[in-house]
Amino acid sequence: MNDEFYMNEALKEAQKAYEADEVPIGAVAVYKNQIIGRGHNRTEHLHDPTAHAEIIAITAAANALGSWRLENVDIYTTVEPCIMCAGALVLARVKRIIFGARDEKFGGCGSIFNIVNEQKLNHQIEVVEGLLKEQAVSLMKEFFEKKRKKGDSNPDSAGFPGQAGE
Repeated sequence: MNDEFYMNEALKEAQKAYEADEVPIGAVAVYKNQIIGRGHNRTEHLHDPTAHAEIIAITAAANALGSWRLENVDIYTTVEPCIMCAGALVLARVKRIIFGARDEKFGGCGSIFNIVNEQKLNHQIEVVEGLLKEQAVSLMKEFFEKKRKKGDSNPDSAGFPGQAGE
């Protein structure tokens, strides 16, 4: 199994979020070539601003390993982690973050801030970006177009902001 396989699994999680009318972001946590955590956005369903795909996948991985230290875990996520999730990934000490699309509005892995490589912190994370980017962008754009057509007045439904210049 390779990075593309795991990113496809994250895209399956994002599809679950899409079908639940949540922002379609999915994540999987991988340890020793096995998925030990999965997550997709659940903020609307749970009424919880922290219920992001990455947080849910981190929690599942920590439970699977019986430790909050995820030093040999890779996180695959369809969209660049936000600043909250980037901070949680640093605290969890994950090894790598692999993401599809950048998020120019909330990104914490280089777009707005680069929390995961901040030298003042005690842990930095290797970042790989752009894997299956087109699929992640397509799902996000489709979701926000659907929201606009439905007349959703939520300011967060204005569109996927992370793809400037495309």
